[in-house]
Amino acid sequence: MIAIDTNVLLRYFVNDDAAQVDRVHRLLQETEQTDGRLFVHDVVLCEVVWVLRSTHRWKREAIAQGLEKILGVWFFDFADPERVSAAIADYRDSAGDFADYLIGHRNAAAGCEHTVTFDKDLAGHPAFVVL
Repeated sequence: MIAIDTNVLLRYFVNDDAAQVDRVHRLLQETEQTDGRLFVHDVVLCEVVWVLRSTHRWKREAIAQGLEKILGVWFFDFADPERVSAAIADYRDSAGDFADYLIGHRNAAAGCEHTVTFDKDLAGHPAFVVL
């Protein structure tokens, strides 16, 4: 298994540099043909969401659909796909940031009672307590 960086995954989503997109497509084809795996770290997912939202002005729904798409591709591996899926659902349906929801779900899975925050967009979510 190899890991991919944020900029590689971004090329997959936005197709904004033809030469790099071609290299990403070749990597994906080679991975699929060799039954390889590509690890996508939580931080990479958070960075991708941030760039898609802030730089490319993608809407929440489009971002959530993109994340769900890669979550369903067999050769992409995630540290905790169940928590990633839950964070995507929260991001789609609520006002908070994807990174916050992923943090909350990962902290809950680690046995934390809740995550304290100042982010009022997370008020009412069971994984958070707003100070």
